[in-house]
Amino acid sequence: MSDLKFDNKQQDRRFFSIAKRRLIEATKNSIIGLATCFKHEEAFRIQVAIAAIALPSIYWVADNVMEGLLLFFVIVLMMITELLNSALEATVDRVGLDYHELSKRAKDIASAAVFFAILLAAITWLTLIIT
Repeated sequence: MSDLKFDNKQQDRRFFSIAKRRLIEATKNSIIGLATCFKHEEAFRIQVAIAAIALPSIYWVADNVMEGLLLFFVIVLMMITELLNSALEATVDRVGLDYHELSKRAKDIASAAVFFAILLAAITWLTLIIT
């Protein structure tokens, strides 16, 4: 039984080794997910282009750090929502490409979430540009 015991230092090293490996794998999967979405989803490519213009523009639009963070967060929220929408659409299509009212409902609801994220970003940006 004593062979199975680890001292705290060994446990810490083992824990951090496992955590590091999981973090690396999760990062790889995330990069693959971003690349896949970029390859297959036109809406995501458009949002990446918008982000490529908007994010550097924060320097000129924001008057302080809090405004800059707000502008950054609404752009990232818009992209996160599109990623989730794309994942849901891919899942629904995987189940079947035949028309089904519940499939349409799920896709429409996810699309509405993207719409609200875009609306929030647009209102936030326009408000800070105008004021």
